[in-house]
Amino acid sequence: MNSLFHPEMTPAQVNAMSALALAHIGDAVFELLVRTKLCVSGGKTNGRLHHDTIARVCAPAQAVVAERLFPLLTEEETAFYRRGKNSHTHAIPKNATHAQYARATGLETLFGALWLLGRQERVEALFAAATEEDYAL
Repeated sequence: MNSLFHPEMTPAQVNAMSALALAHIGDAVFELLVRTKLCVSGGKTNGRLHHDTIARVCAPAQAVVAERLFPLLTEEETAFYRRGKNSHTHAIPKNATHAQYARATGLETLFGALWLLGRQERVEALFAAATEEDYAL
């Protein structure tokens, strides 16, 4: 791995990680993209930034993003998504259904796997494709 901001793990290394470990890093990657997008769009107070971030990183919102992305995924990406979606989580937030939480975990697993594989451009492209209309000023 070259750097923590530009990891380049091998597919074997990434596949050896649990789906929930991939979702753990993917959650952070997704939230960083959301926060960056909101800050770059400008004109918001700290409280508004926080509110808008929470609204976009919650399981129901991530489930919508996952549904938008699914048709754009490659076979390998679909496998990562399904691996996360089918993982067994122990706690589901009160504001999400089991199905929403499963789709959100799939999205996070996908983003985590791509990030660790060093495919940051693909992560950004998928994020842009799925969230473009949500950030219109």
